[in-house]
Amino acid sequence: MKGLFVVGSYGSGKTALCLGLALIFREQGLRVGYFKPIGVLAGVSGKEDEDVALMREVLGITDCCERMVVLHASHNYLSRYQKADAHLRLIKECYDELAADRDVVIMEGTTFPHVMASLGLDAGTIARQVGAVVLVVGRAEDDFSADRMILFNEYVRSRDAEVAGSVFNNVPRPLLDKVRGVYKPLLEDLGHRVLGVVPRRVEIAAPTVREFCAVLGGELLAGHEHLDLLVEDVLVGAMTLESALPYLRRSANKAVITGGDRADLVLATLETSTSLIVLTGGLYPDVKVVARASQRGVPLLLVHYDTYTTIEKLHAVSRKIKPDQEEAIRLAKDVVSQYVDWRAILDALR
Repeated sequence: MKGLFVVGSYGSGKTALCLGLALIFREQGLRVGYFKPIGVLAGVSGKEDEDVALMREVLGITDCCERMVVLHASHNYLSRYQKADAHLRLIKECYDELAADRDVVIMEGTTFPHVMASLGLDAGTIARQVGAVVLVVGRAEDDFSADRMILFNEYVRSRDAEVAGSVFNNVPRPLLDKVRGVYKPLLEDLGHRVLGVVPRRVEIAAPTVREFCAVLGGELLAGHEHLDLLVEDVLVGAMTLESALPYLRRSANKAVITGGDRADLVLATLETSTSLIVLTGGLYPDVKVVARASQRGVPLLLVHYDTYTTIEKLHAVSRKIKPDQEEAIRLAKDVVSQYVDWRAILDALR
C-alpha cells in the first residue's frame, strides 16, 4: 500500500485531517505510521515537534523522533542546508524504515507545498521519490481559495506525483454552499477531484489563548488560569468607544488588540464575550483594568510591539490539538468520517 502525503497551506488543518484519517484507518484494521519529512524550525528550543508528539501518543507510535522529522524549514533554511541529493535520499531512507512494518504511512507536509523547492525538497518531489499519493488540503476564505487549490494540484502533478484529490477544510458556514456548488464543480471540470468539504468546527479550528501567548510573548497580567479559552475572532480596538461598542457586542469569544492606554475601551470590552485582550505598545494599563480582568477571568496580555506589528505576528497563530484533548481528537475523527470520502482515499493507496 502506498503512503499518503497530506499537503496544503499553513493553517489549513492538515494535522487534524491526518489525525482523523489515521484513527479511521486504524479502525479498519490497518497498521498506521506517521512521517513529517520537513518540519518547521521556529527556534532552537530542542522540543519535540508538536505534531509528532500528538501522533506518537494518540497512535501509540514508538519510532525515533529524529527519523519522523528529517529536516526543518525556516526563513533562512539555505544557510542550514545545501543542495545535495543526500537530503532526498535520507528522507527516502527514513520513510522506508517507517513503512517497513506498517500498512500505510500518513505523511504531513510543511507550511506550503513549494517550501524548499530550491533544494528539490518540495512536497511534489518528495511524494514522487517515496511513491506516495498526495491529498491537497486548503481553507475556503474567498474565490482566491479555489485558485490556490487548483494551483497546488497542478503544481504537484507537474512533479509527476500522483494526486488522490482535494479537501476544502475548516470551511465557514456562510461559504459552505458556495464551496459545494461553485468551487467543487469548477475544480472537477478541470480534472481535480474534490473528496471533501469540511465545515469549520471551532473546537478544533479556533486557536486558544495559550497559542496566542506563545506567538506574541509579552507579560500576562491577568487570567493565568484561563489560557485554554478558544479565540473565534480578532478585533482591533483602534476606534472611538462609541464606534467600537456594536462590534464588541456582536463578536463572541474574541481577542481584542488595543493600546495599553485605552482603559475605556478595555473596560467596555470586559463587559462583553471576550477570551483575550492584548495591550500593545508596552503601556501598562490602569490598575482598575487589571482588577476587572481578573474578576471577569479574561486573560490580559501586555506586549511591547506596536499594534500593526502585533497584528502581523498573529498570522503565525494556529490551533494545535494536544494529546490530552480527548474531545478535540474525537471530533477530528468524526468530521473526517462524516465529510471526507476516506474510502476513496484508501482506494487510491492500493
